[in-house]
Amino acid sequence: MPEQDYHSYICPMHPEIRQAKAGDCPKCGMHLERKNVSLSTQEPDRQPRILSYKFWFGLILAVPVFLLSLSEMIPGLSLDTFVSPNLSRWLQFILTTPIVLWAGNVFFVKAWRSFLSRNLNMFSLIAVGVGAAYGFSVVAFLFPGIFPESLKKNGYIGLYFEAAAVITVLVLLGQLLEARARNKTGQAIKALLGLAAKSAHRIANGKEEDISIDKVKKGDLLRVRPGEKVPLDGVIIEGKSSVDESMISGEPMPASKKNGDSVIGATVNQTGTFVMRTEKVGSETMLAQIVNMVSEAQRSRAPIQRLADQVSGYFVPAVAVSAMAAFALWAVFGPKPVLAYSLVSAISVLIIACPCALGLATPMSVMVGVGKGAQSGILIKNAEAIEKSGKVTHLLIDKTGTLTAGKPQITAVFPSDGWDEDDFLRLAASLENSSEHPLARAVVDYANQRGINFFPAADFQSVTGGGVKGKVNDKMVLLGKQKFIESAGINLPEALKDKAASLQEKAHTVIWVAVEQKIAGIIAVSDPIKETTPDAISALRKMGVKIVMLTGDNEKTAQAIAKELGIKEVYAGLTPKDKQDIVKRLRSGGAKVMVAGDGINDAPALAEAEVGIAMGGGTDVAIESAGITLVKGDLGGIVKALRLSRGVMRNIRQNLFFAFIYNALGVPIAAGALYPFFGLLLNPMIAGAAMSFSSVSVIANSLRLRNLKLS
Repeated sequence: MPEQDYHSYICPMHPEIRQAKAGDCPKCGMHLERKNVSLSTQEPDRQPRILSYKFWFGLILAVPVFLLSLSEMIPGLSLDTFVSPNLSRWLQFILTTPIVLWAGNVFFVKAWRSFLSRNLNMFSLIAVGVGAAYGFSVVAFLFPGIFPESLKKNGYIGLYFEAAAVITVLVLLGQLLEARARNKTGQAIKALLGLAAKSAHRIANGKEEDISIDKVKKGDLLRVRPGEKVPLDGVIIEGKSSVDESMISGEPMPASKKNGDSVIGATVNQTGTFVMRTEKVGSETMLAQIVNMVSEAQRSRAPIQRLADQVSGYFVPAVAVSAMAAFALWAVFGPKPVLAYSLVSAISVLIIACPCALGLATPMSVMVGVGKGAQSGILIKNAEAIEKSGKVTHLLIDKTGTLTAGKPQITAVFPSDGWDEDDFLRLAASLENSSEHPLARAVVDYANQRGINFFPAADFQSVTGGGVKGKVNDKMVLLGKQKFIESAGINLPEALKDKAASLQEKAHTVIWVAVEQKIAGIIAVSDPIKETTPDAISALRKMGVKIVMLTGDNEKTAQAIAKELGIKEVYAGLTPKDKQDIVKRLRSGGAKVMVAGDGINDAPALAEAEVGIAMGGGTDVAIESAGITLVKGDLGGIVKALRLSRGVMRNIRQNLFFAFIYNALGVPIAAGALYPFFGLLLNPMIAGAAMSFSSVSVIANSLRLRNLKLS
């Protein structure tokens, strides 16, 4: 990974904004985040700590300012016994100044940048509102003589130091909550980073040495002992063991590993010692890919965010105009002191209209949703995938590896009369033990599970497209398709032929076995339906999703699987382009299509679909082409992904409602719309609290997604 790319920072709201060092976005003012995540280093995020210092500093000073101002805000309340009016005003000035100029300086810096770049944002409004309240109060306090006597009360001009102080503290609180929420949603990433091994036992030149994980190179031989984490992705070349792969597969049972099997970095070795050859390091490992996928998705924006961005673009100048209009109307029609009322209404409008909540509505939900998905084995590539998943009407599913296990298994054995089942299997498995064909491995594995010992095979021959033959225990054994057996001049019993036909109609492959020119029996092999598939299909139907099967397998097998699962629409014998064309046709008809697959042949359809879901264990091409990847490759994960996406979109709409309703109701009230009828005028401090409460509401609502039930 290039150094410059690794050290680039990106805006969560505006991904096009990138720079080589940390800072703030020139458009929205948000704190920039790292574009890439490193497995070897974890830089602490200083933003929450800095904001925490500023918030507590500001709060400690703002409380006495607020208490001192009570006598002016609440009629009949006087604190003159404890503090004289003049001393009170001095204390308010002294305490408020560091709050605004130090604790709140970040808002003014961001606002200044927004004015220079002509990208008005929420900080533009905050700076104008706080600046107006503080600036007016400073002038009124230090130079009261420039104001007419009609504006004075008991010889003093009304001050709004408490508004500037409390608003600054409340906005800091909102920023602190947001920063902490971002940290919470990043817990999935931090937890994943913590899974990585820190060191490895490298074998070189016959010697073993302990080295840091970042010094391991491709091709290095590493020894892994019981209880240790697998350092990186690789292949076992010596030894065998059981490995806890629950972090990847979600399965509690450890996976048996032997010579030639792949192992994944950060999984835990349990029982045996083995030597592995490293094949992936750094950003190539599965753990690194998962971390980066989660990180990028949490920074991404859903298309619905464009609405919020567009509204914000018009909202800031519209609010500025509203504030000026409120000032002018109060200046013309308001009671005396006119300037005081005009200023209060204008400042209140500027403060309550701050679109903080609008800017948080979508990214907060996306971040929490992506983190929730990562914890549930659902890896979301970007926010667009979340939004589109929430609208899915059709789910197109590949058969092998998606509906089925993707691995042939022996489902039944039918020996001919006079044959013992174990003797029959011993001969068949002994011959198949010399073959690497997937069906042969299924026969061998089944015999091993039964504890059957093998005979050595001699004169082994493999006939392409037909079967195998050879001598086992001095007997000639033939094993393969019906035509292969018949071509050897062997007669097939009608009863077994009928049984074979019945099995084939149920999506089974039939292996015929002949010994010494006589049929010894048949073996039924199938790719079994995953245990979770029927329940998942039922759940998808309840969600209103139409299920379509796409497969490259033959029509008979596809129809048999579809019939068992109740799938009505089936397309068999498809090429990759055929699958892609079906997706195009459905989309052109208005369908919102989701495609689930795990192979290279599924990649075009995955890319063509509204949303592609790559099943766990699938090829890299399939994963790259998909918007969502399921760590555990079964249909239940799709159900969870759809529930998550719908929950996130519902949450976003709720957040946007919170943001708009506060602004829509708050601006006219702040402008003084209730004053002619009820004599109510919103204090700028109350306006600041209402504005911050809208942001807190959005954050709290987004964090509810962590409790969303997906199963």
